[in-house]
Amino acid sequence: MQQLGAAAQLRGKQQRLREVLEQRAQTTPSRWLAPIEGPAWGYRRRARLGVKYVHRKQRVLVGFRECRARLIADLKRCEVLSAPVDGLIEALAGLIQQLSIRERLPQIEVAVGDEVTALVLRVLDAPSVTDEALLREFETCHGVRLYLQSGDLSSVRSLSEPPPRLFYRLPPWQLEIDFLPTDFIQVNGEVNRALVAQALELLQPQAGSSVLDLYCGLGNFSLALARRANRVIGIEGDPGLVERARGNARRNGLDNVEFVCADLSIAAGAPVWPQHRYSHVLLDPPRVGAPALLARIAALQPQRLLYVACEPESLARDVGVLVREHRFTLLAAGVVDMFPHTAHVESMALLAPQDGVVGH
Repeated sequence: MQQLGAAAQLRGKQQRLREVLEQRAQTTPSRWLAPIEGPAWGYRRRARLGVKYVHRKQRVLVGFRECRARLIADLKRCEVLSAPVDGLIEALAGLIQQLSIRERLPQIEVAVGDEVTALVLRVLDAPSVTDEALLREFETCHGVRLYLQSGDLSSVRSLSEPPPRLFYRLPPWQLEIDFLPTDFIQVNGEVNRALVAQALELLQPQAGSSVLDLYCGLGNFSLALARRANRVIGIEGDPGLVERARGNARRNGLDNVEFVCADLSIAAGAPVWPQHRYSHVLLDPPRVGAPALLARIAALQPQRLLYVACEPESLARDVGVLVREHRFTLLAAGVVDMFPHTAHVESMALLAPQDGVVGH
């Protein structure tokens, strides 16, 4: 969407959210939130780059896959990628051009931490001794760390030992969140910090609050909530993320947060959380939303429910169910511009039971 100015892009995203709430949820919020914005360029700290050796051109291309095609865009740099990867496109292509496995290396995963940049090379054949020497030289020259992935995620290994520590900071809550280079983290670091801040502002947890964080991942929201609330339980379906979330709690000295592994895609997937009373619920589901969980969340009658969504249509469908079938009120909603220059719209919606609506 780079043909539009930043303000026009944002207006389009706000209009889309407004329309889907009106049409699908058949409701509008009592208050529209100011959009959460961040840097328009150099913001993307997670990405997947395609790699292809083109025989006709006798050279390697590194870049994003073209829309609805298997072709790799011929790039020299990428202005939305975080430094230093934004300027490494040509250097990566030149590196892979020299490798004996240049035709057996189809993609590169990018993960930029606050102090370390990791690049995961998907290798279908093992690199030779000469290849590994070239890769280590690239690490030293460009100040990045390389990983090799020969199979599934369990095969990912650091090229050089010891593996680096990847983490990002949430300074307002004195948190450092460790992650692996293949883990999900929010793409836009600055917007993520603003998103967490607004989530706490809207939920308003107090010293006596008990918070349920569904689809908690590495603890991005849970750990900040634990700085304010009495007790936090995070539920996540990926056992590896749960393990790392527990490690993040320990490293940050938090003993009032618990992480549980459960399949949240089915209604009976998390038998642990209905056993407790929760004053607040945060829901951050994948693109498909969370239709299987709505009745169980509604039965908790939380003082506040915050829904963070990466797909407006799923948000509107689920909000409509909560409003029409479970007597919730939509207090506030707004967009989160996590992906400037794309049509992707992230959003958040604050709800409360009609019989116990608290101040806006």
